[in-house]
Amino acid sequence: MSALPDGKKLVRSPSGLRMVPENGAFNSPFSLDEPQWVPDKECSRCMQCEAKFDFITRKHHCRRCGRCFCDKCCSQKVALPRMCFVDPVRQCGQCSLISQREGDFYDRQLRVLMGGGTFQVTVDSCDKSDTMTCRLSNNHRYLFLDGDSSHFEVELSRIASIQVLTEGSTPGGGTSRVCGMLLQYRPPGSQDNQQLRLEASGDDRKTPSAWLAAMHKAIKLLYESRDQ
Repeated sequence: MSALPDGKKLVRSPSGLRMVPENGAFNSPFSLDEPQWVPDKECSRCMQCEAKFDFITRKHHCRRCGRCFCDKCCSQKVALPRMCFVDPVRQCGQCSLISQREGDFYDRQLRVLMGGGTFQVTVDSCDKSDTMTCRLSNNHRYLFLDGDSSHFEVELSRIASIQVLTEGSTPGGGTSRVCGMLLQYRPPGSQDNQQLRLEASGDDRKTPSAWLAAMHKAIKLLYESRDQ
């Protein structure tokens, strides 16, 4: 184990090298814990194709689900940033597909969230809205909302619910387009939820729309991490 800058450290687990926060309390809210591996003694056959393990057909554990497979059913090495692995790790067919889909979030959508979008923000039932830039913090733990005269920090772990707001329809009768979101969260020291309403405004709707779409995906991953 070795310490690295920015409060992170390298740790070696049975699954491979991981880059994790020195303080576990500062884990990304999107992260997943490593699974417990199915014990070798409890697994005499591949849990996918049921091939019997022997000296030729060796067993391998999927680093994402922890189940036991033969090489044919667990041959792909795919990046798994939700578990903080430094290198791509061995995963079964089902898990590798999930990880590949999540790769788009880490490769593109996280950058969109950290780049920020500009919205009209209304707090609770206040009649007045402020123009604010909303972005995800570099450690993925907070939403920062910055305006000319106000600033909010919303910890993702305190978000209770998010409702996507839509308007109109796309040309050709397609689905409605995303125009904003309602965010319910519990401020520190409070027993009651507070509501933030974010709505895209101005002529440039492309950037805030992309930010809202990325945020919708982020919340899905957040809920998955909570349900783990």
